Amino acid sequence: MFDYKDMSDEEIRDFINNHTWKFAKSMPQMPHWYVVRDQCRNDEEFCRLVMHIRKHGEPRRFWKRTFIYLNVDEFTYWTMGDPLATTIILNRALHDPANR
Repeated sequence: MFDYKDMSDEEIRDFINNHTWKFAKSMPQMPHWYVVRDQCRNDEEFCRLVMHIRKHGEPRRFWKRTFIYLNVDEFTYWTMGDPLATTIILNRALHDPANR
């Protein structure tokens, strides 16, 4: 597996600010947004952010599963934990201050 270089805070914010985050209408009771891998400007950049989250984030329980979450400014970012090759969604939600 390719070893993805960590992203700087500037690179992370550049990715965040230069992609269109879609509201997940199918889950209005759990408001969050997402980007789809094949709609990102650069696949390597998407992969680097996913791997950065997994390396530097923290595990938290959500219902019966544990996911890796990373807080950046007012949002928390996560994936569904699939292998990188099949990860197609990157999620974000306003973070819960209790999980800062």
